[in-house]
Amino acid sequence: MEMHVCKNYDELSENIADWIVEYVCNILSTKERFSIALTGGSTPKKLYEILASDAYKNKIDWSRANVFIGDERFVPFDDDNNNARMIQQTLLDKVAVDTAHVHFIQTENMSAETSANAYEEVLQHYFNKASGEATFDIILLGLGDNVHTLSLFPGQTEVINEKIKWCTSFWLEEQNMYRITLTAPFVNASKQIAFLVNGKAKAEALKEVLHGDYNPEKFPAQIIKPTTGELHFFVDEAAMGS
Repeated sequence: MEMHVCKNYDELSENIADWIVEYVCNILSTKERFSIALTGGSTPKKLYEILASDAYKNKIDWSRANVFIGDERFVPFDDDNNNARMIQQTLLDKVAVDTAHVHFIQTENMSAETSANAYEEVLQHYFNKASGEATFDIILLGLGDNVHTLSLFPGQTEVINEKIKWCTSFWLEEQNMYRITLTAPFVNASKQIAFLVNGKAKAEALKEVLHGDYNPEKFPAQIIKPTTGELHFFVDEAAMGS
């Protein structure tokens, strides 16, 4: 595990932008395409704005990207709560990505279960995890103040402990909605896993992930442990409690 401690949110966003650029460029020197799974929420917005800026948008050859998403609220794309909508507006609309290689979770005209199954089929088309191959080159993750990540929420035992499915759906009573999420085993097969954590409101959650007794049913983000890849935390001083 590698900690990247930054002074504040702006520095955190710039540092992870530089890290992504460097890593992607290294990948593209050895293979034709790279795969990245993006995250929703408020924390990555600044990062996406930086990557889409004039100073950065040509540093990555987005035409060689396969873009995925880690989880989704089961609401229509035009709903402000839709993660893909935020990612599209802040980043993908502003870089030269091939829309045929942008793979979001479909949330309309089907059930949540069908949506999760359909996304798993998309993943199976691109990855052969059964053979031991890695999944994403990079996956970005957030951390909730209740220590959730992706749509792995405290108390959602079946989802947290899923071992077979790559993507699953469930009803989250506290939010009165279905959620679709990648599962821990699939995410843990990624080459690079990067948490983005900022603000003093996340300090206790981060402390539990880094130093708490292992109890992923209460602190789900603890279950994110790469099998062969690398784990990074990009955090600001407030989240570190300093």
